[in-house]
Amino acid sequence: MSSLYQFQTADHIISGPKSLESLGQQLRLIGTEVKSALIITQPPMKDLGFVDEVKNQLSTNGIKTDINMSILPEPTVENIEEVFQSIASEQYDVLIGIGGGSVLDTTKILSVLRTNNKSVRELLGTDLVEHPGVPTILIPTTSGTGSEVTPNAIVTLPDEELKIGIVSKYLLPKIVILDPMLTLGLPRPITAATGMDAFTHSLESFISNKANLISDMVALESIRLISSSIVEAYQNGDSVEAREKMLVGSMYGGMALTSAGTAAVHALAYPLGGKFKIPHGVANSMLLPHVMEFNMDAITDRLFLVAEPMGISVQGYSKAEVAQKVVDRIVEWTNILEIPQNLKEYGVTEDDIPELAISAAKVTRLLNNNPKDVSLEDMEAIYRKLLV
Repeated sequence: MSSLYQFQTADHIISGPKSLESLGQQLRLIGTEVKSALIITQPPMKDLGFVDEVKNQLSTNGIKTDINMSILPEPTVENIEEVFQSIASEQYDVLIGIGGGSVLDTTKILSVLRTNNKSVRELLGTDLVEHPGVPTILIPTTSGTGSEVTPNAIVTLPDEELKIGIVSKYLLPKIVILDPMLTLGLPRPITAATGMDAFTHSLESFISNKANLISDMVALESIRLISSSIVEAYQNGDSVEAREKMLVGSMYGGMALTSAGTAAVHALAYPLGGKFKIPHGVANSMLLPHVMEFNMDAITDRLFLVAEPMGISVQGYSKAEVAQKVVDRIVEWTNILEIPQNLKEYGVTEDDIPELAISAAKVTRLLNNNPKDVSLEDMEAIYRKLLV
């Protein structure tokens, strides 16, 4: 466990059913007068009426509002740069992101592009943002990334077939609104993939080399909330209670990874998304049990501690047996949630394995958090377990 650690998150978090309706009155939390706003979103959010709800509230408060819906599902450097150029001539007092992780990440990046004379590529890495950005309000509509409370933003680099992070305290938003009503319409596959993504954030943070007393608190609560609601949210998508638990659990997962960081699961997932366009949550779900099996001899005690929050009985079992039960429960979830478990479905072949491992090995920021060293051969072996 890390001996030196820190915790930071969004300035203000407003949560609860129909909390979006309070957006207008929450604008005072920005701290400066808001006369103009840009909403960053994607067409499905407009179709569902969420964007109109936000725009109406802003108009009621006399705020000029523009909407940009040009964000790709897995935004590339070029996509973000193009969006930035399209808004560069306008001045906005606040940027509002409504959507999943791609929208939230892009909103954060656009915020700092406005105030830092750097390109997206020049910001890739840790603490390379020099100045605070335009204030942001983030409104997640999936329960997965936790991006709304992290200083991270992920970008796809098509030329390298990889995803890379921008990490900076200046990416943290002014206001977060967690309204489970916005997640009721999530299709089952997205509920499954984003939910397992959130669980992966929490579990990896809990077994991370940088795990600490603060991250452990939010990671375990995230695990408890998600474990008690992910199947219900998938099978009964209109359950507000299950959706709220998933949304808050996802947020806690974001807080956990901010303090402790994710590890080998995410490092191996990034090339799968970068090269084969496998959705991030699906890639994490596929890899999670296999990476936990690989790490098992180093994390048995930690997995034992997450069993009870996951609803797993520990009475009468050894720590090793309980740890295996945790992995088995994850596999059980992926089956119930109908998450693919075969990389061949996405076009991956045996010939791709060495290159995938080499790409994953570049993600040292995350691999350094893993409780065991992971060699290229280890990574290849893990990938091969998913070629069935």
